Amino acid sequence: MLDTDGDGVASRHDYFVRIERARQATGRSHDDPLVVAALTAGERAWAAMDANGDGVMTYEEYAAWVDADKFDNVCRYALGALFDLADADQDGALDRSQFTALRQALGNRAGNADAAFDALDGDGDGRVGRVEYLASIRAFVTGDGSPMGEALY
Repeated sequence: MLDTDGDGVASRHDYFVRIERARQATGRSHDDPLVVAALTAGERAWAAMDANGDGVMTYEEYAAWVDADKFDNVCRYALGALFDLADADQDGALDRSQFTALRQALGNRAGNADAAFDALDGDGDGRVGRVEYLASIRAFVTGDGSPMGEALY
C-alpha cells in the first residue's frame, strides 16, 4: 500500500503522495493547519521508517521495523493526523463517505474501504471513531487480527 507507483519499494515520494491525495480528497489548502500537522507527523514517521536515510524502504525493511512500539510512538500520530484531515466537522468520527475518501487516498479500493467501514461500525450508527480506527490498524500491524485490516487488505 505504501508503494504507490508499484516499483517494489516505498519511496519518500510514495509516502508523501498519500498525504497529498488525502489533502486533495478533503479539499483542504496546503496551509491548512491539519495539512501542516499531517505533513509534520509524516516527516517524523518517514524519518523513523527510513532509518538508513536512503530514501526508500523495502517491504522487508518495513516488516522488520514495524511493531507495537513503533505503531504507538510513530505510526499512530501520522495515521491520526490523516484521520483528522478527513474528519470535516472535527467531531472525532468519520461517516462512510469521509472514511471511504480517506482510505482511497491511502490506496485502498472503494469496495474494500466500504467493507472496512462496515467492519468498524459495530453499533451501526454510520460513524467510525478515531480511537477505534487507530486501534484496528494497530491490531492489524501487530498481528492481533483486525476485521478492518482483513477487509482492506
